[in-house]
Amino acid sequence: MKFNFLKSIVCIGFVMLVSCKEKENSIQKSEIVKNEIVYATGFELLQYDDFSVLKVTNPWPNSEQKYTYVLSKDLNSIPDSLSNFMQIQIPIKKAVVTSTTHIPSLVELGVENSLVGFPGLDYISNEVIRKDIDAHKITELDDNENVNLELVLDLQPDLIVGHSYDGENKKLENIKNAGLKIVYNGDWVENSPLGKAEWIKFFGALYDKNNEAKAAFDQVVSSYNDAKKLVSNLPNKPSVLSGSLYQDVWYLPEGESWMAQFIKDAGGNYLWSESKGVGSISLGFESVFDRAQNADFWIGPGEFSTYQQMQNANPHYAQFSAFKDKKVYSYSVKKGVSGGTLFYEEAPNRPDLILKDLIHIFHPNALPNYQPYFIEPLK
Repeated sequence: MKFNFLKSIVCIGFVMLVSCKEKENSIQKSEIVKNEIVYATGFELLQYDDFSVLKVTNPWPNSEQKYTYVLSKDLNSIPDSLSNFMQIQIPIKKAVVTSTTHIPSLVELGVENSLVGFPGLDYISNEVIRKDIDAHKITELDDNENVNLELVLDLQPDLIVGHSYDGENKKLENIKNAGLKIVYNGDWVENSPLGKAEWIKFFGALYDKNNEAKAAFDQVVSSYNDAKKLVSNLPNKPSVLSGSLYQDVWYLPEGESWMAQFIKDAGGNYLWSESKGVGSISLGFESVFDRAQNADFWIGPGEFSTYQQMQNANPHYAQFSAFKDKKVYSYSVKKGVSGGTLFYEEAPNRPDLILKDLIHIFHPNALPNYQPYFIEPLK
């Protein structure tokens, strides 16, 4: 009797071992062919047979915190070995997003009707979403620059796509503690133009639209690279200044930043291209003037949209050649119907259009008859 009991225990243990081993092998066999995220450095998307794993590895600058989300149409198909991670049933049906940079991906993927709430509706410029706002289909969640907890709880979204600048976001933590699911999106942390745009695949995974997201992104990559080739061998690279003064400090992009990369790819010579870093440089007026007083072009002079605004703010701006020659270009000219700046919302998703805008400015013969989309001359 004892022998049979022990034999049964051994058999059960063997069966469990084999079962676990088979499950482990099945996961390995269904391992992703590859991580298809090519340009973005802040997230990974790993595809398995019955589920996918979305890893956000850089939700904010210099983050030591990483997040792993397991996505599946059937949560029962997710292996027990992944039970410690947040599990999300896809496609999500009701969502709250917290940055205007999330909006274009929803529209591109055709899932804009899933958006039920947003903090700061006036910042949204997209015409498709504006119609839903006007029809009161999207709830205003702004609460003194935070997300209103009570309103979010009333909406009961499947998911909240949040962002944080340093990991300290008590409102989002309160929402999480209330039982709602939050995923962090770090698209704004990316430094390369195509890296930012690739975050459409983040939304493609959440909405079970991986193929559509890949197709949209591949088209942007092709358009960007084709435009880049037009000026890659041109010998003339006009000098470029950027930024403006704020409280006596001139902030301009560092040499490895998003905008510096655009200027380089557009065949321009950014005058601070040698600087290391991806943020902004803080300089005094004299330092900038000494190097850039004769710059051929001035791109992105803060929030100014007219020469008169610039001169009223600081008469010294008029001493620059680019100002005198009317070669100052801004991405703050184009506004949505509610006053939001179109560039901040849509540009991360369409780096090919930013690049073409700059090529048109620096090398107009390379793109004849082109009409600028984001970056326009000051008025």
